[in-house]
Amino acid sequence: MTVLPDDGLSLAAEFPDATHEQWQRLVEGVLRKSGKEVSGAAAEDALSTTLEDGLRARPLYTADDSAPDPGLPGFAPFVRGGRPEGNTLGGWDVRQQHTAADGAAVLADLENGVTSLWLVAGADGIPVSSLDRVLDGVYLDLAPVVLDAGREVEPAARELLRLYQERGVAKEAARGNLGADPLGHEARTGDGGFDFAPVAALAGLCAEEYPGLRALTVDALPYHEAGGSAAQELGSSLATGVAYLRELTEAGLTVQQAASQLEFRYAATADQFLTIAKLRAARRLWARVTEVCGAPVGQVQHAVTSPVMMSRRDPWVNMLRTTVATLAAGVGGADAVTVLPFDHALGLPDAFARRIARNTSTILVEESHLSRVIDPAGGSWYVERLTDELAHAGWEFFQQIEREGGQAAALRSGRLGQDLARTWEARSAKLAKRREPITGVSEFPNLAERLVEREPAPVPPSGGLPRVRRDEAFEALRARSDTHLAVTGSRPRIFLAALGPAAAHTARLTFASNLFQAGGIEPVTEGAFEDSGATEVCLCSSDTLYEERAAEVAGELKATGAGHVFLAGRPGQYPDVDAYVFAGCDAVAVLSATLDRMGVS
Repeated sequence: MTVLPDDGLSLAAEFPDATHEQWQRLVEGVLRKSGKEVSGAAAEDALSTTLEDGLRARPLYTADDSAPDPGLPGFAPFVRGGRPEGNTLGGWDVRQQHTAADGAAVLADLENGVTSLWLVAGADGIPVSSLDRVLDGVYLDLAPVVLDAGREVEPAARELLRLYQERGVAKEAARGNLGADPLGHEARTGDGGFDFAPVAALAGLCAEEYPGLRALTVDALPYHEAGGSAAQELGSSLATGVAYLRELTEAGLTVQQAASQLEFRYAATADQFLTIAKLRAARRLWARVTEVCGAPVGQVQHAVTSPVMMSRRDPWVNMLRTTVATLAAGVGGADAVTVLPFDHALGLPDAFARRIARNTSTILVEESHLSRVIDPAGGSWYVERLTDELAHAGWEFFQQIEREGGQAAALRSGRLGQDLARTWEARSAKLAKRREPITGVSEFPNLAERLVEREPAPVPPSGGLPRVRRDEAFEALRARSDTHLAVTGSRPRIFLAALGPAAAHTARLTFASNLFQAGGIEPVTEGAFEDSGATEVCLCSSDTLYEERAAEVAGELKATGAGHVFLAGRPGQYPDVDAYVFAGCDAVAVLSATLDRMGVS
């Protein structure tokens, strides 16, 4: 019997250390089998993934992938968190958004896990005159309130301060944010010329009399929702924060006071590692800004699950997306997290959707114990390197904005909008080709699904930067199919002609079925083409059987009335085959042209 030495975990002690070069040689062998003759670093590059902002995620990170020392939580550069204790004392602030004057929904949230309120007030949400009614029964000394009132920020703020006074809330007990964000409002609406004097007055009041209140929000969501990348979101937020620091210090606040009046709002997406790195990088970058200004201050962060990623079809999948995004926000060190309900893209959320949204944070904090550790991703070679690379990309975009005269100038010149549009155009091409899949929409759609209906939500402000969604191109195709169904009683159809045994055709039959359903086109796989009610056909089989039978079968189908014949596979030279569908083809273009030929308007 062999007795293991009592020196801790030595289970791998007798195995030789593997080297990076050995791993690369194994990678070379795998790639060689797929037809790629590459070696050394090129083999590793072949497995890398290209991200936005010129970044690349490599397949392997080691201790050689160095990054700057992230420091300790609560100390500059605040990469590991803005507070020494992080979220370990009770989890992050669970902050839910309300856009309608529904006091019952507000109380239900607070009674069931929500710890602060985000109220969209003014013309685009809750009327300022209704704030008293909406907050009836709310203990304002216990529940922080964050306002988002656009141009109506001053009357909304004054009304909230009046409520504090009327209900006997001590000034030191009032907590939250008055939500002034002139540049964010301009980005949303194109409405410039926001008078900053009332905002500065509110900031001065908060700094002098309300230590738990902030006056300004630096909202990066307008840039994210316009299709911007993580670095563009970071750069825009920094430029906005610097613009506010200049205004506030010119109005008489110290740098320390001015910086303490800002709270930053970022999007949390289902790309968990990018979200973690973005929040960590944001704190590092803001620490650098405030250091240069002479008063290093940690960044207070409010993370919101991304509206861009929310789908209208199969909205239940949004629960999974928001869970991953919330996990990433928590690991990234966000101080407050808002989980948008899964039906957010459809209108006002119902009680069930709000319940699931708030319980998402509760499960991650209370059952998964995610907040027990400060910066749980810290020390990961991948996360530390990605944080560093993203920080540099964000800083570069920030400097570009500053060279153009600052955030206001970049917005008004249209340059910022053009940069965001180029990023979204590139991403849209990936979405169209399904290189970035959308589960339930571009992948695994369900044509039998009943659309979820909700009461219309208040129309959000518009006129400035656009609001985009990942599902928009496929949603337009599905809407055409829905209209056709309503008018004719059936969806547009395509016949999938399977050649040979199941082993030969199943993979491509499944691929084609998935592809055409993404455009609302019903695949027919049973019976003969003549009985299918379809005018178009897609051949599905193996390359070997295509060589033997594709030309013959395509000719027969054309002779029996097929107007257009697809082949599922790489383009070849087959007579009577009109088009090819394959992994990486432009699915949106293919589906749109198919619906055009079918007369589906």
